[in-house]
Amino acid sequence: MLAKTYGMSVIGISAALITIETNVGQGSKCFLVGLPDSTIKESILRVESAIKHMGCFFPRRKVIINLAPANIRKEGSAYDLPIALSIMHASEQVDMQVLANFVIMGELALDGVLRPIKGALAMVMEAKKQGFTKIILPRANAMEAAMIKGMDVFGMENLQETVLFLRGKTVHKPFPTTQTTIHAYDEDLDFAHVHGQKVAKRAFEIAAAGGHNLILIGPPGAGKTMLAKRIPSILPPLSLDEAMETTIIHSVAGKIVQNSHLISKRPFRAPHHSISATALIGGGSNPQPGEISLAHNGVLFLDEMPEFSRHALEVMRQPLEDHHVLISRTKWSIAFPANFMLIASMNPCPCGYFNHPSKDCTCGEEVVKRYLNKISGPLLDRIDLHIEVSPVSFDEIRSAEIAESSEKIRARVILARKIQHNRFLNFADVHANAGMTGQQTSQFCPLNPEVELLLQQAMNRLKLSARAFERILKVARTIADLAGQLDINQRHMAEAITYRNLDRENWAG
Repeated sequence: MLAKTYGMSVIGISAALITIETNVGQGSKCFLVGLPDSTIKESILRVESAIKHMGCFFPRRKVIINLAPANIRKEGSAYDLPIALSIMHASEQVDMQVLANFVIMGELALDGVLRPIKGALAMVMEAKKQGFTKIILPRANAMEAAMIKGMDVFGMENLQETVLFLRGKTVHKPFPTTQTTIHAYDEDLDFAHVHGQKVAKRAFEIAAAGGHNLILIGPPGAGKTMLAKRIPSILPPLSLDEAMETTIIHSVAGKIVQNSHLISKRPFRAPHHSISATALIGGGSNPQPGEISLAHNGVLFLDEMPEFSRHALEVMRQPLEDHHVLISRTKWSIAFPANFMLIASMNPCPCGYFNHPSKDCTCGEEVVKRYLNKISGPLLDRIDLHIEVSPVSFDEIRSAEIAESSEKIRARVILARKIQHNRFLNFADVHANAGMTGQQTSQFCPLNPEVELLLQQAMNRLKLSARAFERILKVARTIADLAGQLDINQRHMAEAITYRNLDRENWAG
């Protein structure tokens, strides 16, 4: 007898419909075809144990299981449940006539318990596009999957419960559609708790307002990491579309906490400096999003940037420009979104005390230059704001003055982002000043003769590249937006130029 049901194959951050066809006939072997990987081939053993555990038997006849279309490679353990159900129906042990009306995915334990799977949200979205209205998933994935309206999501605990439901012996209500409040930030991390560092705070405000990349350079203990961890507190809240897109990426990567729903805060990813290039940008035999994609719509923080491998840093150059990363191999090519803000920090030298106001540097001039050169010029060009962070004095630490709160800074950032939203209404791929193309920069950053002369002098003196020139224009545009002014004036341009510290000729000389 032939049985048919449907599942999903996750490809990148999207999914493709897979038909699971099972035929039980004369013979004695089990064949699994349709380009399955070794994990799926092993599923036969899990399926056999789960079926026996609920009092049924695995047919000792010829069993052919086809995963169609055969040109798509299927990976992972989430096909266990549909394979088990189709075998039971095809062997006429259990009559489940409604099997073909559902998309079904889930990993089976040996006792038939359903374990959570990756990419449930992407599966539900694709199932809806394909015209399905019902999906069966492990209960741990039900809350995540129920974000999509118009789909009946049934969360099951085990194989036996699923069989009883499909036979009509039990009634299960669809999991209720989840509603999530979008949160802006963690209130424990507020700029009000940071004493001093007015220049750095101003730079973070500009970075947040325009979506600019930023690097902090200063001695140990100056507060670089403390400042970086607070940037999510001044970023605008996620829109519903951004939250959904972020959640899909984390779902595919298996980073969604069980029984949770929409990601409501902007991601803040801080990988260790020992991370590999593959873990940073994504990939692998079963392609997974890397840290830069997990930071999509949020922040990627690289603490002590020169300690990261040169290769890992250099592979970020293209994603920083294109806002996506393309992973290409012989048989497949997958694009992961990677529109993130890069925040980096570094010491000025190996000992950390070059240019320190009270401590002597033990590194020689050549050592300092060699340390700074661990970050290539092309990568530095892609970082808009270079900020020197000085140690905070005792008087500043003990000052009774209350610093400006993140809430007040965020209010200005949101106003600036609204200006940019209106500016880029006709450009679907641009949402902030940092994302402007060269043509858009020329259109939206006109300069009067005095401002242009100031920029020309800076370009000649600092020997800036054409990319750095564009970065300065974009930062100046953001400073003008924060001031609520239509035109970029000399003050805006002068401030933007001061944020190119690492472009200074002989900075370490």
